[in-house]
Amino acid sequence: MGEVLILVPAAGASSRMRGRDKLLEPVEGEALLRRQVRAASATGAPVLVTLPKGAGGPRAEVLEGISRLRFLWIDAAEGMAASLRAGAAAARKARAEGLMVHLPDMPDLTGADLARLLAAFAVAPETPLRAGSEDGRPGHPVVFPARLFSRLAEVSGDTGGRAALSGESPRLVALPGDRALTDLDTPDAWADWRARIGR
Repeated sequence: MGEVLILVPAAGASSRMRGRDKLLEPVEGEALLRRQVRAASATGAPVLVTLPKGAGGPRAEVLEGISRLRFLWIDAAEGMAASLRAGAAAARKARAEGLMVHLPDMPDLTGADLARLLAAFAVAPETPLRAGSEDGRPGHPVVFPARLFSRLAEVSGDTGGRAALSGESPRLVALPGDRALTDLDTPDAWADWRARIGR
């Protein structure tokens, strides 16, 4: 067994953004996707980014130059499950100890947050781990131990990793405020977030 891989599922269609790509939205002068992948890379862990087959385009371009990054090209029509299965397969092949699923549309998460989760997982690497809000509500990222890779390899549809966590009791690691809960899927959500943080 070895290190934890970080999976960034970036193959979604931004269907609720009314023609804009949420992962290319600028945050402090940097595309959100690049910012969040760079945060993952800063932990020193290998980073996997899923993108639709044959459609690298702007999302792939904004990630140029980031170290320890590998693209996984998937059929994105199925939704999140295709990304999770590809990540699980890569993690098994690498004999990884765990797989962190780091959603890229959560701009409040930092490299320090991800490093904190990796350190917490290392204490009990057989138990799934989940980030939460300061007041204890479960959120993201989630770290799956190697023993659950086979479950991740069988997920389907757009339900994410919930099926793989069935019957499990993930340890919750509280992050400051609501940063483990804030995801931005619509132009209105983006406008509200920018107004709130003054960016």
